[in-house]
Amino acid sequence: MAAKADEFLPFPVKEQLPGIDYCLTSPPPWPEAFFLGFQHYLVMLGTTVLIPTLIVPQMGGGHEEKAKVIQTLLFVAGINTLLQSWLGTRLLIVMGGSLTYLMPTISIILSERFADIIDPYERFVHTMRAIQGALIFASSFQIIVGFCGLWRIAIRFLSPLAATPVVVLTGLGLFNIGFAALARCVEIGLPALLLFVVLSQYVPHAVEKGRVIFDRFSVILTIAVIWAYAHILTVSGVYRHGSPKIQFGCRTDRAGLIGASPWIRIPYPFQWGAPSFNAGDVFAMMAASFASLVESTGTVLAASRFASATFVPPSVFSRGVGWQGIGILLDGMFGTANGSAPSVENVGLLGLTRVGSRRVVEISAGFMIFFSVLGKFGSVIASIPLPIAAALYCLLFGYVAAAGLGFLQFCNLNSLRTKFVLGFSLFLGLSISQYFKEHQTVVGYGPVHTSSRAFNDIINVIFSSPATVAAIVAYFLDSTILLSHVATRRDRGWHWWDKFRSYRTDARSEEFYALPYNLNKFFPPL
Repeated sequence: MAAKADEFLPFPVKEQLPGIDYCLTSPPPWPEAFFLGFQHYLVMLGTTVLIPTLIVPQMGGGHEEKAKVIQTLLFVAGINTLLQSWLGTRLLIVMGGSLTYLMPTISIILSERFADIIDPYERFVHTMRAIQGALIFASSFQIIVGFCGLWRIAIRFLSPLAATPVVVLTGLGLFNIGFAALARCVEIGLPALLLFVVLSQYVPHAVEKGRVIFDRFSVILTIAVIWAYAHILTVSGVYRHGSPKIQFGCRTDRAGLIGASPWIRIPYPFQWGAPSFNAGDVFAMMAASFASLVESTGTVLAASRFASATFVPPSVFSRGVGWQGIGILLDGMFGTANGSAPSVENVGLLGLTRVGSRRVVEISAGFMIFFSVLGKFGSVIASIPLPIAAALYCLLFGYVAAAGLGFLQFCNLNSLRTKFVLGFSLFLGLSISQYFKEHQTVVGYGPVHTSSRAFNDIINVIFSSPATVAAIVAYFLDSTILLSHVATRRDRGWHWWDKFRSYRTDARSEEFYALPYNLNKFFPPL
């Protein structure tokens, strides 16, 4: 029997992702939005705690300094999230610490000018002031690129084909804090991963009316169950004679945050003193700002997809970059020791919960500010073992990578040009960045090792970012190879986003991205 003709038709192209329960402008009920916002807060805590845990001891700080830096990072993240939601892209993006800034930050920490400082706290303060100065100057890069409309020009020539490697490697490029971090304590991390997958993917389809609870709140349920399980293992003495690595990765009482955190503390600008400035530090941090900008572009594209919005107009992209630069300026002023960028894991959570409402992220920002001020309460939640967070990231980062693959529906996958640009950029993005990272780990410095520390840091930072390498390769090839051919325009999917390149061409742009309270008349689209 012959098959029906429509069985051979491909799936139609969707400008907006179907299946989203609450899109950007349709908020869920307040009780549900409250718990969803708390869930976003829990997801961003992993990176927020990880970054100070890695750098504060190298700076000379102890548990008290680490707790204060975490509180400050949370407080500024809440402010930056609200700024991005109200005045930036207006997408549901959580602004948090970025691992991209770690390399120049560690370079500042290991600088010879701090080697003679004997007192650990004094060394911490001087190092923090140097990082603050570098962040304050580096913020000018994104402020200028954003508010002057330079990034708008770059986005205008971005096609779905060139965007795919950027978004895919924005998610996959963070694999080192996925299963590798989970494996630090397999007996906690692996059950967390399995339980998370079962609760989010299997139970909702097996339990009648269970999707709202298990599908939407699987993060809270997984953390609660595995955290209790980890605490039982800790108090029962399983890790009493374990190695220091096991003690730190598995125990629930080794974070040192609860005792070191004050009950109430409001972070304030220049709390560590006046910033210091060094030209080499500034240029290295600017390179990290550029790499973070490229990765943020991939995160924003994935967020717009999971919010069931249309392609972000270039002018709105540029506006968001400008306010992201303001966020980095606040990081430098308050002393977070790290720059801000859209949180990749929180964008993955949008795809998991199918809730793309702006209200949820604004509630999450309220939790960040609240728990950063009430230090004791916030430190209890922040002491969740890292392998549990890493288990969540294995799924959430995968969602972001899958969002990038979804852009291929706009492209002609039967075109050999498409296959070359896509495959070559993805492979080089992973291969080059891995080479730079392995060289740094084995030899102690990057492949570029000249007498200028600033130049070394600039090159090593840029080419250690998988998304940045892939973006450079894909954008260049897609903009130069056979561009004069008529079929190339359609093969690269450029025509699908053409109508969104002007803010006023499509009515949905104003629906999704217009500023609130009629502020567009004061800040018109570029």
